[in-house]
Amino acid sequence: MTEEKKEKWLNYLALSTIIFAVCATLSTFKGGSHSTRSVLSQSQASDQWAYFQSKSIKGYLYELQKEKFELELKAADPRTKKLLGEDYEKRIGAYAGKIRKYDEEKVTIQNDAKALEAQRDDAQRHSKAFGMAVIFLQIAILLSSIAALLKKRIVWLTGLLCGVFGLVYFANGFWLFMP
Repeated sequence: MTEEKKEKWLNYLALSTIIFAVCATLSTFKGGSHSTRSVLSQSQASDQWAYFQSKSIKGYLYELQKEKFELELKAADPRTKKLLGEDYEKRIGAYAGKIRKYDEEKVTIQNDAKALEAQRDDAQRHSKAFGMAVIFLQIAILLSSIAALLKKRIVWLTGLLCGVFGLVYFANGFWLFMP
């Protein structure tokens, strides 16, 4: 029986392949998590914009009603103004208050929607970085496997280079230091 002499670089190949596989797995999980967060944030932002729209419509209806009472009050003859004027003024004031309330609520809703859109954008940036990491790490694993089968060190070194890119994107997925 002849034992093949194991080349030392094959141990490093095995270790680097394990590191790349673990990082690729973590990248997949983190990328999926950020992708889910992106979808949820987009859904919530859409809900906020729909809520904003409903407040706009309600505010507009109060504006129309307020304008109607103002025009009727202007067009009314003096006797009608004396009888209905106070009631119309109360209604006009109440509608003006509701309009102000809806405008204030719209500002809050708009800010909430924009914050959710910012969360969505941030999650998309993280997800994209993790996605790129998975691509490079999978290529590195593939090249390392081929290098182990063929015992070609140059193929492994090429895989290492791809793996380094993958690790950089992996780190970028956490800290977003690259655009």
